[in-house]
Amino acid sequence: MKKPKYAAGSLAAIIVLAAQGSQASCLWSHLDHEIGYSNSGVWAANSYRGMMDVLTVAQIAGAFYEGSNSRLGRTMWQGMDAEALGAIASNAAKFVFTRERPYTNNDPCKWNQGGRNYSFPSGEAATAAGLVTPYILEYAHDQPAVYALLAIPAYVGVGRLKNHAHWQSDVIAGWVMGGVSGWYAHSRETPIFVSILPHALTVGFRKSF
Repeated sequence: MKKPKYAAGSLAAIIVLAAQGSQASCLWSHLDHEIGYSNSGVWAANSYRGMMDVLTVAQIAGAFYEGSNSRLGRTMWQGMDAEALGAIASNAAKFVFTRERPYTNNDPCKWNQGGRNYSFPSGEAATAAGLVTPYILEYAHDQPAVYALLAIPAYVGVGRLKNHAHWQSDVIAGWVMGGVSGWYAHSRETPIFVSILPHALTVGFRKSF
């Protein structure tokens, strides 16, 4: 099956481009700059994190209720996979690049600083993009209104910028990682979580009772 290789290759390309940017006079960080700071109201970290928590719990509950055999249920399981893959990939990359966050140093070229400098990429942007991508790939052809789900990762990404927690390139890389994770999850006939959990759990409570 070639699709997993394409997904792995895409993630590898992101890592290579990031490495080039961090080592070649901050090549791609010319797009990075701080925007007006805000951490209140809709831009409070608790606001978009709370939204993501609700969506994640709803997706998990829906997946266990619906099961993996229906179209919606399978997409929910794929969404769970995509969120997990996006989180794993983005958090692994943070330890590789150790880029300083805007609130610690107003210099987007501070890569490979060690310590707890985990600006690149944005893990929250990655998980948000991962969550919505399988639904868009599955339903947008039939229901174009599903593209409205893109507002979720956009909101989370802008929130991270407004909090001065990430640079623009961090957020863009997070979106790409989440998108690739979502594409890979959607390409699998059997979602990863379905393949590792007992069948009694993934068949769906709706059908069990």
